[in-house]
Amino acid sequence: MSRVGSGRVGAGLGTRAALICVAATFATNGFVLGAYAGSLPTLREHLGLNHPLQIPAVLLVVSLFGILGMQVGGRAAERVGPRLVTLSGFAPLGIGAIVFGISPTYPLTLVGGALLGFGNGLLDVSMNAFAVRVEQARRKAVMSRLHALWSLGNASGAGVVLGLGQVLTVGPGALLALALATTAVATLAAGVTVALWCPPVPPETTEHLVTGGRVPRIVWVLGAMAVAFGLAEGTAYDWSAILITDIAGVTASVGALGLTVTASAMVTIRLLGDWLVDRFGRRAVVRSGGACAVVGFGLLIVGTALPVLLAGWGLVGLGIGAVAPQVYAVAGHQGGPRGLAMVVTFGYATFLAGPAVIGGLIGTVGIQPAMVAPGLLCLALVVLAQGMPRRD
Repeated sequence: MSRVGSGRVGAGLGTRAALICVAATFATNGFVLGAYAGSLPTLREHLGLNHPLQIPAVLLVVSLFGILGMQVGGRAAERVGPRLVTLSGFAPLGIGAIVFGISPTYPLTLVGGALLGFGNGLLDVSMNAFAVRVEQARRKAVMSRLHALWSLGNASGAGVVLGLGQVLTVGPGALLALALATTAVATLAAGVTVALWCPPVPPETTEHLVTGGRVPRIVWVLGAMAVAFGLAEGTAYDWSAILITDIAGVTASVGALGLTVTASAMVTIRLLGDWLVDRFGRRAVVRSGGACAVVGFGLLIVGTALPVLLAGWGLVGLGIGAVAPQVYAVAGHQGGPRGLAMVVTFGYATFLAGPAVIGGLIGTVGIQPAMVAPGLLCLALVVLAQGMPRRD
């Protein structure tokens, strides 16, 4: 592993307790965001949000405060260590979820969204920085498995909303409150776990930190890579179902298999990713992942049959699922928490804004030709990965 924080990593960070703490943070963060996203239709029904811009405004507030939280979190984690920032992130995340769930008015919902977004931003950076320090202490890759836990937590959060809606005969307001209450309980449990079990994580003290306004060259390279996989992942999440529905001529419910296949492939490769990194190194995993995604987008550009399109989205999921955890890990190892915050922000912002750009391109050239854009960026991943170290 790299020298970032070497000598001050702390013996306790190599223990099972430290790994459990960071794993609980990843899973809880994914769970809260999954429940929040899955509850948006219920929120719309509960408050009668009929204006076409009201739900997008909620998404925008959550996103903007999330980016703010990332910048604050990166600087704070560098100064006081990621454990304290992680603990501080649970508070706005849990309180925001409660406010979001019980809010009787739209303005208060926006306040809840702002708190939730800010807490998510703090956690997004601090938990990845936390994971980097655990990797350094254990001298074995753990980032992929932790991102797999985030994805599983995300699916579980959305599943809670769906499950409660199926088994309870209550109004949308009560359903929303119950769903978000479960996230508050999960957040409290994770916070207690980190507070009681997690060993101290000292601040970073190394030449790799982003200081004096100077950003290491590798951070910019990793930021460009985050833009590439952010656009690919955002395209998959927002356009996979529509592409399959339109091109294969299937129903919308069958078209949803596109996202299911993509998400399942991402979880699968992330469960295997740490073994691949330990065996082949991060550069090889990223290059292979980028190439896999390129092949996937190629099938989406030329294919018309449902099995071919599903195979395409599956390859895209395998590819970007392998790339993202490794880019974040290298950012943390080489650039410290602030370098990591920059790279996470690049990926997050592109994930949110990129699909809108793809939508404009689809309106101009059609949905299959538009897949050339994320495909080319995934090809760029293969080239940019050359700038990554072979091993940490």
